[in-house]
Amino acid sequence: MPIARHTIARPNGLSRRIVAAATAIVAVLSLTACGSTSADTSTAKTGSDSASTSGFPVTIKHAYGTTEIKQAPERVATVGWGSDDVTLALGVVPVTVPKQTFGKTEDGYLPWVKAKLDDMNVAKADLPEQHDESDSIDMEAIAAARPDVILGMQSGITEEQYKTLSKIAPTIPWQQASWGDPWRSLVETTAKVLGKQQEGEKLIAKLEDTISETAAKYPQIKGKSASVMYFDSSKLSSFSVYTTHDVRPQFLNDLGFETPESIKQVSETTDSFYKDISSEQADQFADIDVIVTYGTPDLLAVMQKDPLLSKIPAVKRGSVVVIDTTTELANALDAMPLSIEATTGDYAKLLGEAASKVNG
Repeated sequence: MPIARHTIARPNGLSRRIVAAATAIVAVLSLTACGSTSADTSTAKTGSDSASTSGFPVTIKHAYGTTEIKQAPERVATVGWGSDDVTLALGVVPVTVPKQTFGKTEDGYLPWVKAKLDDMNVAKADLPEQHDESDSIDMEAIAAARPDVILGMQSGITEEQYKTLSKIAPTIPWQQASWGDPWRSLVETTAKVLGKQQEGEKLIAKLEDTISETAAKYPQIKGKSASVMYFDSSKLSSFSVYTTHDVRPQFLNDLGFETPESIKQVSETTDSFYKDISSEQADQFADIDVIVTYGTPDLLAVMQKDPLLSKIPAVKRGSVVVIDTTTELANALDAMPLSIEATTGDYAKLLGEAASKVNG
């Protein structure tokens, strides 16, 4: 089983650290309450002073009920994937974000996140703190950041974790599916929470223009089907497919690909963002024109030599996009605003090249 959330494994479980953290969280919150003054928010990192104070309070529906945001937040903490990207794209610097360790990173930030922070001229002392989510959510670190809202829509926050986070600050967990809230939904919800709804609408329109203009350069994609999968060259007896509940295949739809019937059928059997498949069943995916997978450059050659995987037409003809896990694109498949702007051109080029091999 892969270890990175961008492949298959994502930190959905409740860490044993959370039980131990409960006492620490209470202590941090007590200290914060005792020392809180009007100066606390005046020195906030978020830069959300321009957020409109009208339109509050707002109520956000999510998997575990509703959360009320009484006023435009000054200190934003992000959990899971993409909320830091969206928050920055809307002009707000979070106080704490997950540290990134997968793919190409810069000082624990994704390249486009670091570039955005640089563009915003954020001083080193004001950069977001980084908390560890490799095991689970670092509740103590988030509490220490004294957020007044916690955003985690693209995450696997459990109900128990939600209850713990809500003791720290109003929390917005996933809304549509665990690890499955797409970028448009994240922008809309985040903009509402921040009091930046007009900015959110403009951002969505801008990104849709970027996607459509990029896709237009590769007309060979239109009408083709595509799927995101995961193959481990050291264990080819099984592989995983990302279901329609996941944001990665959804972004392929944005770029013009159709969802194969085989993937739709697999998706109907689970609520999860992925499903493991025995390689003995590989021939059921004959309707996929283009496959996207994570791996090393030699992965396709290994798959083509495998007696079972080579039965998949896309594998046999080589219409497979292998995303090197050491590159920026490894973090770009689950599209978010900043990554869409930074990487869609490179990603679409690879997809177009693979699509050109179909019926060719």
